[in-house]
Amino acid sequence: MTGPTADGTPDGVPDATADGPADEFQRHRPRLFGLAYRLLGSAHEAEDAVQDAYLRFSGADRAAIAYPGAWLAKVVTHLCLNRLTSARARREQYVGPWLPEPVITSDGTLGPLESAEQRDAVSLAMLVLLERLTPAERAVYVLREAFGYGHREIAEVLDLNEANCRQLYRRAVRRVGEPGSRFEPSSERREELVASFVAAARDGDLARLEKLLAADVTWSSDGGGKVRAARRPVEGRDKVGRLVAGGLERFAAGLEYTAVEVNGERGLAAWAGDTLAGVVAFELRDGLIAHVRIVLNPDKLGFVRRQLTRS
Repeated sequence: MTGPTADGTPDGVPDATADGPADEFQRHRPRLFGLAYRLLGSAHEAEDAVQDAYLRFSGADRAAIAYPGAWLAKVVTHLCLNRLTSARARREQYVGPWLPEPVITSDGTLGPLESAEQRDAVSLAMLVLLERLTPAERAVYVLREAFGYGHREIAEVLDLNEANCRQLYRRAVRRVGEPGSRFEPSSERREELVASFVAAARDGDLARLEKLLAADVTWSSDGGGKVRAARRPVEGRDKVGRLVAGGLERFAAGLEYTAVEVNGERGLAAWAGDTLAGVVAFELRDGLIAHVRIVLNPDKLGFVRRQLTRS
């Protein structure tokens, strides 16, 4: 298999070295995690896939692997495809709205997110949209959009022909929508919106809240049936405003909040003492809050907690 430039390996120049498998693997680990997470929408499952890839790499004949980065990307992709099949069945029986497992992105965990398009590509909104795709469509879309693979390289990764990969990509784009630029508020405005939302929620100030919310705002909370959360999304400025001003005033009063960057978006980490109680991500549109996504399921908070408490 050739070494695609998307993996950082010049065509025709093997990147095998004299290092041991652990050292070699560590150089590729961040990229592999980013690939697995985008494919699975789960940080802990992505970690498992990356670890499985390491075990295969450490037991393989390294002399036969001319391009470790490309070899590992292919292994991780196929491991994720297997997981996606079983994950879909589990998510069909999930209690309440399903949201991806959040990741703090200010530390570079998912790579550089310097543009609005890069941030959109790892947002919780995009990961939810990717759930519409078949495993093969998702793999083609992620490799193409997030990692810049050409259709020939994608075909090699997936063991498909190039024409099939092009067809899968076209179907994925139709289902997800064309990537494109959008207006994004300044960093200061985004911070101001989130801070104002928290203050209004604490005070139960409905009038102030409604000024911050888009008319078609949606509230989605993922408790997974393990903690109390709305079983269905709440839609509309009036309903969301009343939910926040009425039902959440008492809940919010018992928590401490820290500002975080969640999947490229402004967000909050909610703490009850030393326990991470939830993560909130705000999707902004035209200077207003268009979607509030809250992950409360404790099974989905372990990775973020490790990120936030890492010394």
